[in-house]
Amino acid sequence: MFLTIQRTVLSGLLFCAVIFGNHANAQSKNPQQADADTLNAIESLVSFANKHLHIPYRSGGSSKKGFDCSGFVRYCFSQWDILLPHSSEAQSEKGEIVELPEARPGDLIFFKGHSSKNSRIGHVGIITDVTPGYVRFIHSAWKGGVRYDLLSADYYKKRFVAIRRMID
Repeated sequence: MFLTIQRTVLSGLLFCAVIFGNHANAQSKNPQQADADTLNAIESLVSFANKHLHIPYRSGGSSKKGFDCSGFVRYCFSQWDILLPHSSEAQSEKGEIVELPEARPGDLIFFKGHSSKNSRIGHVGIITDVTPGYVRFIHSAWKGGVRYDLLSADYYKKRFVAIRRMID
């Protein structure tokens, strides 16, 4: 059990070092190690998000009692001291823009709201899996609460807007 706790704490510390620009460690003599540290932090984030599956949707919600989409994303990232606004549109202005072919787990994926004709961002999720032609994300949806969906689903494909990277 001690080793599990030690690994969890170490992953969290490494995550913070990468996020907050501790370039001395992030760009050490072993760049593969820095990549592995980032990967472990992203895996921890995705694992944490997964633990909240089936929590109900709640408009304006940002706790385990219920989440809206941006509240869920904000809650997950706050566990690693990454503070995001409680609005999908405001979150879409943070981080670095990423093209779809370069998407990876941990990136945020943004969509138009209920109308695919409106250009305003109204929904956000966290990408969990990416392979060529396949993007899966976790989010809090009006129907179903915290759940997984695919970008290839017609509903989301029509509303897809952008991907942003918060974790480099």
